Amino acid sequence: MLDIQFVRLPHGEGLPLPSPATPGSAGYDLTSADDATLAPGERRLFRSGLAIAVPAGFECQIRPRSGLALKHGVTLPNAPATIDSDYRGELMVALINHGQDPFTVTRGMRIAQLVFARVEQAGFRAVTELPPTGRGEGGFGSTGH
Repeated sequence: MLDIQFVRLPHGEGLPLPSPATPGSAGYDLTSADDATLAPGERRLFRSGLAIAVPAGFECQIRPRSGLALKHGVTLPNAPATIDSDYRGELMVALINHGQDPFTVTRGMRIAQLVFARVEQAGFRAVTELPPTGRGEGGFGSTGH
């Protein structure tokens, strides 16, 4: 189990820590420290009231909540957002309302999920030719599906 250190910021007092909804949940529900209404098409940043230390070799992904997306058209415009292991600022969630009606976010509402994932470091090596594959240079829609 990862050890995630956190600091609760003054405006996050009284809010629950991120937690999984069920024992098998991959994501940890994150709540809003803000109250605001998103108009259709509007994007806004919501504070969480928490700063965390992600261990080296990992990232924290901020992902949409499927219920908000399906029922209200509210999602993350940059999904998934990445929190790097060297970031120490407040967790912030960018939300966008793709729905037809205004959507009100209230303090303590679950607005996103946190998922922790390993990160592999990569080195780039210049070559004159890439190894061949059956797909080759076929891109968007090239596999016929």
